[in-house]
Amino acid sequence: MKKEEVQEIFLKIMREEEDVSAGVAAIRTLLTVIENYKVATVRELDLNLQLAVDAMRNCNQPVTAINSGCELFMRFITLAKLDVKSFEECELIMKHRGHIFLDTLLEARGKVAKQTLPFISDGCRILTHSRSRVVLQAMLEAAKENKRFQVYVTMSAPDNSGELMHKQLEAAGIDATLILDAAAGYVLEQVDLVLLGAEGVTESGGIINKIGTYTVAMAAQELKRPVYVLTESFKFSRTYPLNQQDLPNEFKYLSGVIKSGNNLQKQHPLVDYTPPSYITLLFTDLGILTPSAVSDELIKLYL
Repeated sequence: MKKEEVQEIFLKIMREEEDVSAGVAAIRTLLTVIENYKVATVRELDLNLQLAVDAMRNCNQPVTAINSGCELFMRFITLAKLDVKSFEECELIMKHRGHIFLDTLLEARGKVAKQTLPFISDGCRILTHSRSRVVLQAMLEAAKENKRFQVYVTMSAPDNSGELMHKQLEAAGIDATLILDAAAGYVLEQVDLVLLGAEGVTESGGIINKIGTYTVAMAAQELKRPVYVLTESFKFSRTYPLNQQDLPNEFKYLSGVIKSGNNLQKQHPLVDYTPPSYITLLFTDLGILTPSAVSDELIKLYL
């Protein structure tokens, strides 16, 4: 198996399916590796999967969700090694568990959206940052329940991903306004709550998300507005940053930028870290959690 083949599988999923997240695309790629690249031993399969993870981390795509999703996937399926004696039986069980894991992931977004519904009330005003698929689904579910609410969406430089979020909300008939990132503090005086997605959730209950999230959360706390994070549990990560500098460079920059040899201090980071003290609640497929409960859930996930 070649690194380039894995990257092509992963990037093809990302290109052809706009609604798929990098984490889900990575797990689907690992399943393809198990099914299509035949090996004779568990050791060879492990090496193939690790090579695939490394290849995807070097695809010039954000890697926060890829890291956490692949780590949980590998942990879940490789428990099969302890159950059986023959490799053929082990491989079949790993494939089966892999599909169970993927199916659970695909259902997670809907579960998170349902958890959020009671918190989106008629007439409320919401601020959201950048584009989050799970936040979008929660708002679409609320609109289907005939709830009327107003959404402010930050433009989210440098890629202006908030523009797509704004278009999708308007297409669904939801009252949405696109605002400058710098206007978040100004608008927060008018809103009732902040809904954020996450690229990763740290052991402390903080989040790694699109650059600017930390600024929005700080302003919301100052104005006493609740900050709710909507995220799937496969994004729970065994990382414990203390500040922005503690975030690994591979989280903050694309692999192409890191390899370029340029001074990273002069590069625009993709994400920032928002400490748990700025987060009110996390809505997950495991339930509604306080930030302090995340570490307990991580332990359960890795048992």
